[in-house]
Amino acid sequence: MPDMEKKKYDVTALGEVLIDFTYSGTNDDGKKLYEENPGGAPANCVCAVAKLGGRGAFIGMTGRDSFGQDIRAVLGNLGVDTRGIRYSDRQHTTLAFVSLAENGERTFSFCRNPGADTQIAPSDLDMDMLARTRILHIGSLSLTDEPAKSTTLKAVSLVKAAGGLVSYDPNYRASLWHGRDDAIPLMKSIFPLADIVKISEEEMELLFGKGLSYEDGARQVLGRGPSLVTITLGSKGVYYAAKQGFSGQLAVRKVKVADTTGAGDSFGGGLLYRLSRRENPLTFTKEELEQDVSFANAVASLCVMKRGAIPALPDLAQVQDFLRDQQANPS
Repeated sequence: MPDMEKKKYDVTALGEVLIDFTYSGTNDDGKKLYEENPGGAPANCVCAVAKLGGRGAFIGMTGRDSFGQDIRAVLGNLGVDTRGIRYSDRQHTTLAFVSLAENGERTFSFCRNPGADTQIAPSDLDMDMLARTRILHIGSLSLTDEPAKSTTLKAVSLVKAAGGLVSYDPNYRASLWHGRDDAIPLMKSIFPLADIVKISEEEMELLFGKGLSYEDGARQVLGRGPSLVTITLGSKGVYYAAKQGFSGQLAVRKVKVADTTGAGDSFGGGLLYRLSRRENPLTFTKEELEQDVSFANAVASLCVMKRGAIPALPDLAQVQDFLRDQQANPS
């Protein structure tokens, strides 16, 4: 590994950044009310890192509108370096309307045809930021349109060349792809380039088939090149597997769920924060990795107890308190 003292950023996220309009009740006339919050999976993830005290940066594109200004302000206030965010004068900031079921599960309706996030070009990349990044985090929604797809692949190449690692979250939103036949090969194409993969149970079944065991799903991912894979299982916890040859499943504490938006992203951010505490993020024992996954589970548990993704992210003290309470009251 290169001298990590020269790396300024623990995690740089690249990809979609948008405004989530989250359902928050109705007015006196029965009309739906929505709460505006910046979001987007990669942005949520790096905000989780920064809220915990890590050094985070974001590369992406917004419209030159009030939503874009709001995104910069929110990320910046959390300590995320936003110098890598560019403006589009032709497209508006992407919007997502999030409807919540009683159990906190959500459905999405996107205004992205195309959104500004898809228009970031290779020439927009901040080369210095990428060269000084320990872990680059990307998601698959950057692959749905050009030029964002080419930009993502160039960023991966630059970080790898500089000795950094790549974290990947394959994320499927049906309305943003040109069908499953388009999505699946593109989503799989990043596995050989990634070192760390966080994948949900739903995306694992999409990519590798229903009825697959967690062990076989992890084997499918690791066999394509990554060193670590975590499969998020919702209320069933997380399955993890490492190239070193060990694996396991950790449960999550039962909490009252208000909104699952950002649950996987906050878990991913919590895990990357913990991994980035080491000189070599991928050097760990089974016990150390389980401590990291338990920490990330706590981050996600705290996140889903509040509405919104970024506003619900916990800080380090809240996570430590949660873990202490969990240890004292394990039931």
